[in-house]
Amino acid sequence: MSRLAPFSLRLTPEERTQLESQAGAMPLASYIKSVVFAAEAPKYRKRRKPPVAEQQLLAEVLARLGQTRQANNLNQIAKHLNQGTLIVDPELEEDLKRAVAEVAWMRATLMEALGVKS
Repeated sequence: MSRLAPFSLRLTPEERTQLESQAGAMPLASYIKSVVFAAEAPKYRKRRKPPVAEQQLLAEVLARLGQTRQANNLNQIAKHLNQGTLIVDPELEEDLKRAVAEVAWMRATLMEALGVKS
């Protein structure tokens, strides 16, 4: 049976001193394992999976991101704004409004899926 890579635990000097005191003559690694794997060690609940509805909302956001070139378009617009070479015509204005609406929708949907109140 092969062992996995070592596990690292960072302690303050005070924590280390306390741990060494509690371990007594027992090696620290053995003592830590005996405490962690003891039958009476506290059991923590498993991580919950997001509800299916949240997963569907997140999938919809990702799908929409994949279908649009909004991120690239916004990057190009920002580049031209920074260079001072942007001419805003009606078509660009409509593209900007659509991009802003898409980003706002994505933000709201992600916040809803993550349970964050706006």
